[in-house]
Amino acid sequence: MLQFFRIVGVPLVLLLVLLTPVFAQDSSENQIQRILASTAGPTEPGVVVLVRKDGKTQVQAARGVRELRSRSILDASTDFRLASCTKEFTAMAIMLLVHDGKLRYDEHLTDIFPEFPGYGRTIAIYQLLNHTSGLPDYEDLMDKASAGKRPLWTAEHQITDAEVLKLLESEERGKFLPGKHWAYSNSGYVVLGLIVAKISGQSFPEFLRDRIFRPLGMNDSVAYIKGSNDVRNRAYGHSTENGAIVETDQSATSATLGDGGIYSNINDLAKWDQALSQHALLSEPEMRPALIPVPGPNGAPHWDSGPGDADPLAGRPVWYGFGWFLDPYKGHSRMWHYGETVGFKSSIQHFTKDKLTVIVLTNRTDIDAINLSLQIADLYLK
Repeated sequence: MLQFFRIVGVPLVLLLVLLTPVFAQDSSENQIQRILASTAGPTEPGVVVLVRKDGKTQVQAARGVRELRSRSILDASTDFRLASCTKEFTAMAIMLLVHDGKLRYDEHLTDIFPEFPGYGRTIAIYQLLNHTSGLPDYEDLMDKASAGKRPLWTAEHQITDAEVLKLLESEERGKFLPGKHWAYSNSGYVVLGLIVAKISGQSFPEFLRDRIFRPLGMNDSVAYIKGSNDVRNRAYGHSTENGAIVETDQSATSATLGDGGIYSNINDLAKWDQALSQHALLSEPEMRPALIPVPGPNGAPHWDSGPGDADPLAGRPVWYGFGWFLDPYKGHSRMWHYGETVGFKSSIQHFTKDKLTVIVLTNRTDIDAINLSLQIADLYLK
């Protein structure tokens, strides 16, 4: 009772000032919990969310299970496959080698791999980073290699990075002249992962571990190689088929690394967010090249969209740097990425001037991670 009367004795205006931030934070967190409750059932594969504002974690929330066999509950330590959100780490690895003086952005593909065919002589490292290299899509080359026979690669026999390189080396030309066009390229980021290994003398997972994950305390993050390392607290991917949720965790391309092979969790990604904001790995000037978007001949380049293209950015203008999309959202500057692979979707949104980060990781493909992350961001953006 004594404490109650002390509060009542506070002037009304001061009381509102004191309590409004608490109510606002509680309101946002409660809204997020309601959003997640409407997104996935408690015993279904689901979603985890991280919200950080002004360098501090505001919300960690989870809904659902890691997999349907044990129905272990998702939490902040659950590792999800990041899919293409891996690319921001691959770009950072290349930038660290530039920082070390072991690599230059203007070096060409044939400088690193002399056996690469002639069309690689004009493909520079920075063009691999910003998707202007023109490398053929390795998934198209997989189809070409398997044409008229049983698939050479399956979920049980997955294509490796070395095999991707061999497919690219079997071609005589790229999709377009380097620098003349923009086209999102998983091939480019597989090759960047191979460049990290070639230049550093370490495997790609080892380099990430020693130069990014360990220094930042991201102890549960790993570029996964089956039989070589482990994923702690692993979530397994799921899809909806004929109205039922089924495990769909692996595909023929799940073993490639630089384009999508990292597993991480929101505990570790909070440390990644802090490192980016504090320039813990690279100075602000060293980071600047990653944040310069590729211009097109008439402004932003567009995501090429063929028939049936279901990509979230299909047909839309795209601003891309090194491992980051850079287009603003409702007038708010941001660096962001998303990932989609069999069984998983992810979205990492950094609103740079607002000092707001929203991360959504899901282990089911019927959750729209991008829209969910923006729906949550709207609760904080003014």
